[in-house]
Formats: sequence, C-alpha cells, structure tokens
Amino acid sequence: METITAINSPVKALQSKLADYTQLIKIRLSSLVVFSAAMAYLWASNRHIEPSIIWLISIGGFMITGAANTLNQVIERDSDKLMKRTLNRPLPSGRMQVGEALLVAAVLGVVGLFLLYQVNSLCAILGLIAIIIYAGIYTPLKKITRLTIIPGAIAGSLPVVIGCVAATGRLSNEAWLLFTVQFIWQFPHTWSIAWLLDEEYNKAGIKMMPTSGGRNKASAIIILLSTFLIIPAGLVFNMYYSAGVSVGWLLGLAGVGMVIFAYKLYKSRTSKSALGLMFGSFVYLPFVLIVLVIAKFS
Repeated sequence: METITAINSPVKALQSKLADYTQLIKIRLSSLVVFSAAMAYLWASNRHIEPSIIWLISIGGFMITGAANTLNQVIERDSDKLMKRTLNRPLPSGRMQVGEALLVAAVLGVVGLFLLYQVNSLCAILGLIAIIIYAGIYTPLKKITRLTIIPGAIAGSLPVVIGCVAATGRLSNEAWLLFTVQFIWQFPHTWSIAWLLDEEYNKAGIKMMPTSGGRNKASAIIILLSTFLIIPAGLVFNMYYSAGVSVGWLLGLAGVGMVIFAYKLYKSRTSKSALGLMFGSFVYLPFVLIVLVIAKFS
C-alpha cells in the first residue's frame, strides 16, 4: 500500500502541475487562435498548401498566445483574487510563484517566435506585436479605460493576419479583409462576456463594459450597433475579393444571426440574452472561416 501511495503521489503532483499550466496558458483560447491562423493560411494559400507551415504557425501561434495569456495572469494576479471566476488560478491561489510563471511565458514566447520565424520574419514580428499589445497595452489598460477593448481587439485579430502572411509572405488584401472581420467581431464577443461578468469585473475594478452604467440600455445599444457592423464586414468579401455570391449570402446571414442575438440583448438586457450573443459569436467566426476555405477549394 505504501509503494502504491509513493507512486501515486508524484503522478498526482504531475497531473496537478499540468492542470495549472493548462489554466495559465488558457488552452481553449490558445486553441481558437491555432484554428483561426490555420484556416486563414488555407484560405490565403491559393491551393498551394505546405503541411510544415501549418504545423509551424499552429504550434508557434499556440505558444505565443500561451505566453501572452501567462503574462496577462502575472499582471492581473491581485485582481484575480477578487473574482470568484479566477481566484483558483495558479497565481492568485498561491500554487505557483510569479518567477515560475514568467519562466513559462519566456520559454513559450521565445520558442513560439522562433517557430514563426521559420515561416518568415514578418510572421515572427506580428507574433511579437501581438504579445506586446495584449500583455503590455490591453491588460494594464483594463483598469484605466473602457477603450482597452480596441487594443484587445487588435491583438485578438492578428492570428488571422499571421496565417495569411504565412501563405503570401506579405500583408495582402486577404490579410486585411480577415483582420477587419475578426476585429469587428471582437466587440460583441468581448462585450457579451463582459455583460455576464459585470459584477465580477466591478469587484476587481476592471472596465470592460462599453459604458460606466454597466448592464444598462446605453451599453446594450452600443453592443447592438457594433454587431450591425458585422454584416457589411462580411459582405466586403464580395466587394473587394471574389468570394462568390453564395458565400456573400452565407456571411450575410451569419451576420444577421449575430444581430438578432444582439437585438435580443438590447430588448431584454438579461444574462440569458448575453449568453446567447456570446455563444452566437463562438459559432460565427469558425463558420465564416470554414465557409471561406470550402469556397476556395470547391
């Protein structure tokens, strides 16, 4: 029995440490970045696909996102102690020291940028810019101004640009088009989450809602108006890039779906309607990327 216990103890410790690292790098968010970058590469590749490049931007993108998320949690460790949603994270709970987290961020960042550099130097530069904006600008501004959503949206939209640059080697029209769509998408997506977590954010002094009134009509109107912009952003593919009429209709209908969710939030201003908009946003972006890639290869 003692032998079994001795064996199980280090196994459990390893499992616990891996679970902490998973929380630290926000594995689900990092995985979404991998998906976005890979799909953007496929769309911009003009059917000339190199599997090695997909692996490099996927692993490299995952690592730089993990580095940015880790730095975010280092900076916000005191604020995280004040919110029920985050108080059990490795740093605020005391299970991990700041030095260890910084080491993780450094390793992930350096290796991730190195992998992106193997694709091309511009991919690595964009990856570094994403880390700087997310950890150095967006994160500290969250307690200062509600406009922090703008640098956050820029950082969150760079993965698709990296994917396009991996395919073309330059900042092409494809890169700017996808960046615009994802940039606008970030607003209703982020604000729907902020609506759900408004009380928690207020405890920590984090300014994520569009107005100081929190879950009020003014905030709901701003969220609705920002969501309306998704429709022309999607249709712009037909105006400046020959994506096809059917693709235009699909992207337009997806945008209308998002607006319907945002309108429900405006009308009821409930957590349930905010949850609907959040889930709608989770579906919208993968749907758009999948439709574009299928259309490109059909």
